[in-house]
Amino acid sequence: MSQLEKKIVVKGKIKTLTGLHIGGSNQTIQIGGIDSSVVRNPITNRPYIPGSSLKGKIRSLLEINEGKFGPGLGSEVKQGPTVDHNLEIVKLFGNAEKNGTIPSKIIFRDCDIYDPDDKILNNTHTDLPYTEAKTEIVVDRITAKATPRQIERVPAGVEFTFEVVINVFNNDEGNRHLDLLIKGMKLLENDYLGGKGSRGSGQIKFKIEEVFYTDNQVNLVKDDNLLKKFSW
Repeated sequence: MSQLEKKIVVKGKIKTLTGLHIGGSNQTIQIGGIDSSVVRNPITNRPYIPGSSLKGKIRSLLEINEGKFGPGLGSEVKQGPTVDHNLEIVKLFGNAEKNGTIPSKIIFRDCDIYDPDDKILNNTHTDLPYTEAKTEIVVDRITAKATPRQIERVPAGVEFTFEVVINVFNNDEGNRHLDLLIKGMKLLENDYLGGKGSRGSGQIKFKIEEVFYTDNQVNLVKDDNLLKKFSW
């Protein structure tokens, strides 16, 4: 029977190298306003990176890198997550297959925008609180008619908090799951996060500041040796 031995907690920042667009709801957007808004905390109105966006993107990049594409988890998903139980990616990220569900061993926290002194909020050069409005042009191939649209993005240079937790069980092999996470983070730095990536958005950089493990599954103990793994 599997028994939880410890948790590995990785903390740091995500820095936007280009504007970041992770789409939110446009229900309150007025005519003439932003065509595609970013996701925001409904209480604080601050943009954030959903943990699901990070987890899904890193997993998909790892699967693409391994050449693994699953049959999909429903009729609407033609190429969903792979469900091969022998694959390390599945052992770490889990799957929701009806006949053999594997719980995820990794937790991605939502990433809040890092603005302790309200410098980003009070910046007079942003179009909206915390964000910019990027104008893009759609050109009709036949008539050459240009149609402008505005995309909301978190500007380049903004940081978000970052935290990932890996559950390590007694039958797991060393730090293999941590190595897989690091590989996925490197792949993401060479790709993009969110939408509009083929048009320049979504380039990011990880800056890992602290790594901990749990002593008796409760107390956090800093581990500088594990931190060195993130110094690429």
